[in-house]
Amino acid sequence: MQTDIQKINEIVREKSPDEIIAWAVSQEGKAVVTTNFRPYEGAILHACTQVKPDIDVIWCDTGYNTPNTYKHAETLIEQLNLNIDLYVPKQTAAHRDIVLGIPDVNDEKHQLFTQQVKLEPFKRAMEFHKPKIWFTNLRKGQTAFRDSIDIVSLGKDGVLKVSPFYHWSDAQLDEYLEAHQIPNEFNYFDPTKVLENRECGLHS
Repeated sequence: MQTDIQKINEIVREKSPDEIIAWAVSQEGKAVVTTNFRPYEGAILHACTQVKPDIDVIWCDTGYNTPNTYKHAETLIEQLNLNIDLYVPKQTAAHRDIVLGIPDVNDEKHQLFTQQVKLEPFKRAMEFHKPKIWFTNLRKGQTAFRDSIDIVSLGKDGVLKVSPFYHWSDAQLDEYLEAHQIPNEFNYFDPTKVLENRECGLHS
């Protein structure tokens, strides 16, 4: 299968994001796109909905997003008419702030925090939707792990992960968003990662 993935990447590397998405949705099985409304998420959401307007958009909201991120999310949901399926932790942020807080990344409790606010809701979402194709906005240069994959990769669970903008730079995405009049928002914070070059465990 790894050989097949390599061949697929050789082919799709020459294609545009919308062509990559069209190829992926033509494969057998359900396709979903996940988002956290971080910077440049508007690109993957716009591109996916242009090809498949009714695609399920999974948003796992940690409960710790900035006010700007929540406002940005509402704007994109309305503008792109997103078919949002929202997943949240089983415990409220207010309750967790009392019993756990947001542990430092070097604290052993940080793993529990990440499990509660991101990994468990995400697992719940994937178990419900059971996708065969998963669109993400992962890009080369973000983390060491993301540098090791490509446009198309195969997850441990057998899900085909597709990142149409994998080789795109910030400047290229800026041009894409401007061309399609899609807003962007940089006031974003992920409490499970803290640092941009860290993985939270969702993709690795």
